[in-house]
Amino acid sequence: MNATGEPGGGRAPLRSAAWFGEGETGGRLRAFSHRSRMRQLGYLPEEHLGKPVIAILNTWSDVNPCHMHLRERAEQVKRGVWQAGGFPLEFPVATLSETFQKPTPMLYRNLLAMEAEELLRSYPVDGAVLMGGCDKTVPALLMGAASAGLPALVVPAGPMLRGHYRGRTLGSGTDLWAYWDEYRAGRLDACAMSEVESGLARSPGHCMTMGTASTMTAAAEALGMALPGASAIPAVDSAHHRMAAASGARAVALVHEGLTPATVLTRAAFEDAAATVLALGGSTNALIHLIAMAGRAGVPLTLEDFDALGRRVPVLADVRPVGAFLMEDFYYAGGLPALLARLAEVPGALHPDRPTVSGEPFGTYYAGARDDDLPDAGDVRPPVIRSVRDPVAAEGGVAVLRGNLAPGGAVIKHLAADPRLLVHTGPAVVFDSYQDLRARVDDPALGITEDTVMVLRGAGPLGGPGMPEYGMLPIPGYLLERGVKDLVRISDARMSGTSYGTCVLHVAPESHTGGPLALVRDGDPITLDVPRRLLRLDVDEAELTRRRAEWRAPEPHYARGYGALYAAHVTQADEGCDFDFLAAPGRTPDPDPH
Repeated sequence: MNATGEPGGGRAPLRSAAWFGEGETGGRLRAFSHRSRMRQLGYLPEEHLGKPVIAILNTWSDVNPCHMHLRERAEQVKRGVWQAGGFPLEFPVATLSETFQKPTPMLYRNLLAMEAEELLRSYPVDGAVLMGGCDKTVPALLMGAASAGLPALVVPAGPMLRGHYRGRTLGSGTDLWAYWDEYRAGRLDACAMSEVESGLARSPGHCMTMGTASTMTAAAEALGMALPGASAIPAVDSAHHRMAAASGARAVALVHEGLTPATVLTRAAFEDAAATVLALGGSTNALIHLIAMAGRAGVPLTLEDFDALGRRVPVLADVRPVGAFLMEDFYYAGGLPALLARLAEVPGALHPDRPTVSGEPFGTYYAGARDDDLPDAGDVRPPVIRSVRDPVAAEGGVAVLRGNLAPGGAVIKHLAADPRLLVHTGPAVVFDSYQDLRARVDDPALGITEDTVMVLRGAGPLGGPGMPEYGMLPIPGYLLERGVKDLVRISDARMSGTSYGTCVLHVAPESHTGGPLALVRDGDPITLDVPRRLLRLDVDEAELTRRRAEWRAPEPHYARGYGALYAAHVTQADEGCDFDFLAAPGRTPDPDPH
């Protein structure tokens, strides 16, 4: 290495060298200025010149419990970078806390994607480690990294430990809803709820159910954008420390190899990620995120792709809310590699020869995967990860619906629904907003019965705003008291991946844009037929035409700021809810650092 940072060994010049000087550029004013400021930061020339600079994009904050350990974990990433001969720089980026951020962190997913892309493009970095786990952070970081085009990989935050309450194992999210309904029905008192409150989430890490966080970190691994086995490691396990260090070291190698997301994020990769999500019984939110991520990678991916895969990919993970176990059980049963090994037995389900950030073909992620999930002799406990001969369900856990109520499509996690409601016709009771729902849902005058189809509108990408997780509409308290635990519920909202019930979600186009959901009135019969993939409003077309002519667009939520930018450019759920200008094709040039 020379004094201005020219690398040796015959490797291509580093991108960061354009800032710090290489060869003849070392004498330029800007290179001198940049080196001077590095000295101001306390760095010696030999610490960074001529070495791959690795950006660590860290979504840690004091108010994100899923990521409360990532400030510490970034130190392990740095250790790996240094050991591999790189130079780490940590960047704090937007923290999207699913538990606290309102109206919904989905409103800000694209903002984090923009921040990640522009940070990577505008600073002197050669590669990146993306640290996230809470629902929107992983897709946002991957979307930004795909657009920036620099070598990158994901360090998943990892699931929290099991929850506990009076000898019972609790799953975050899933048991939150279940115990809250028991409380509303009068079957639990405030003292018991206080114990549940303290036992539900008891360590760092994201939800330990197969919610959106566990689904999307698994999807990142299945895409080949994280190291093998990384996604299911519990956040507090020492293996998580080791994975973070190994990821930092691997980021340096990615730079030397010139391996970028464009090489990894192929059509085959997205097909494998979709198949993995379905085999996990994963979150419906994954459909929106994977479609958006594929768009950034220039890969066509549609709702129909998920539905076609779902008809031939079985559910193999017996993890809540679809199954019985939690992510800690899943990890110690072999984690995602063990599931992929079993999924690979389905002909054509996976593409083993495609590239990954590990530098090895995807098939090595699960070749010879450890299987610690075989029950002992006489053990009646089913395995956490099932075989294709004894699946949790013969088909994937998500179905895509169409019909005159959802011409752009809708989704349902039908394995988490009451089977008796999967073919159902009933009269609608309509709520125009979530606030309207909260105010009136327990009013007996509405006449909601077991046959009712509850409809929530005004909760989509524009209407929400941001498409909040309102889709698991609460069942009226008087029905809960009678033991009714599920109704058909339809909305243009999303729902938490930890939720359950006969909830039709992501209805597109949304009501806020005049989609058919805006035309539904109380008493209208609605038909749900999951086997036929049908969602139909049983109202004469002439009447719908009359209602459409009477419809008036709601006032916009935002007159200025990011909200106005969001409203002007967000796409609908079936297109991934990305910004149209971010999903547009074309290359953005690197800045001139001179």
